[in-house]
Amino acid sequence: MERKPYPTDVSAEEWTVLAPLIPTPKSGGRPSKWERREMVNAIFYVLRGGIAWRLLPHDLPPWKTVYHYFREWRIAGLWEQINHQLHQQVRVQVGRKATPSAAILDSQSVKTSEKGGSKATMGPRKSKGVNAIC
Repeated sequence: MERKPYPTDVSAEEWTVLAPLIPTPKSGGRPSKWERREMVNAIFYVLRGGIAWRLLPHDLPPWKTVYHYFREWRIAGLWEQINHQLHQQVRVQVGRKATPSAAILDSQSVKTSEKGGSKATMGPRKSKGVNAIC
């Protein structure tokens, strides 16, 4: 039974780009019940919709499974790797080198105090009236 697509689903064209970047199921053990594309669709549904994992619709993989893969891939740095790969591909598509050959760095010095907070920005309080008792 095929489900109706959600606006957050990965298109066929997007999947051809993403598929090689998503890890394949580990060998051994039981076969994966859910396709990697459905897992990515479910992750994008949660992230784009800003919903809790438990609120995933029933026609997507179970929320515990989706969250498990999202967390494993995040810890492994997969999302950063995907972002880096896609950034390089876009640079090549617009006629640039995959990685920048130069960079501009800018820094600014900010005076700070060891104490910080309001004590650093306000002077000492002056007492009013009679001499203060020590």
